[in-house]
Amino acid sequence: MTTHPTPPAGWYADPQGTPNLLRYWDGAQWTEHTNPGQVQQPQQQGGGNAWELNVSRPPEPAKVQKQVQQQAGIAPTAFGGGTLFSEPVLVVNQKAKLIELVNEYSVFDQNGNTLGSVVEVGQSTAKKVLRFVSSVDQFLTHKLEVRDAHGQPQLVLTRPAKFIKSKVLVQRPSGEPLGEIVQQNAIGKINFAFMYNGQKIGAIKAENWRAWNFAIVDHTETEIGRITKTWEGLAKTMFTTADNYVLQIHRPLDDPLLSMVVASALTVDTALKQDSRGLG
Repeated sequence: MTTHPTPPAGWYADPQGTPNLLRYWDGAQWTEHTNPGQVQQPQQQGGGNAWELNVSRPPEPAKVQKQVQQQAGIAPTAFGGGTLFSEPVLVVNQKAKLIELVNEYSVFDQNGNTLGSVVEVGQSTAKKVLRFVSSVDQFLTHKLEVRDAHGQPQLVLTRPAKFIKSKVLVQRPSGEPLGEIVQQNAIGKINFAFMYNGQKIGAIKAENWRAWNFAIVDHTETEIGRITKTWEGLAKTMFTTADNYVLQIHRPLDDPLLSMVVASALTVDTALKQDSRGLG
């Protein structure tokens, strides 16, 4: 009787046949962890093992859990509603690229399940070339779409070209404005205010001059969340521009503050990275 080898742990096409859905196999059984991804045709190698799929693989759930619990120091918390706006912990991981031409991030919950993505849109070929040959990135306009796990836009974030201070315009996909994230200072610890209809409803504050970690406060200066940068190792940090963050929201929030907090976590790299380099 022919026996088939047990496949190694990893992401594979959903056994239930859901199109373009990957499910995590832990080496012994299927888990509840799923991730949208483009499944390609099986690689016919050796005995033609159907498990040998060439897919764009997201991080393993265990790695995301380690990032949250060990690197960010966040203890496991109660589950949220399974969306970008209902989970108490968001893990934001930039896709590592040696040459960074387009900003792109994946967003997970604390257990490694995909909640969505952040993708830069509207980049012309000329702008991509300009980003490659120069360091003028901070003087270019950036437009990001925040998408849910099904690829549907949830927020549109625009960071206009800046000279000294940066700001991010937050809108719904319909164009309805939700507010602005506005840089308050150009020297020292970076401080961004959340502005809505001309009123300050909160802020994101760097805890040191290199702007690695941030406290998020409401209009009373009470901390409502925290962003912690997590490291992938010195070599990777030196040779790529990938940045990984964990957002922890301390209590349930309402809009527009909720969307501003989520937007600040998902754009902290685009809005602040060039500024922190300048301060360094």
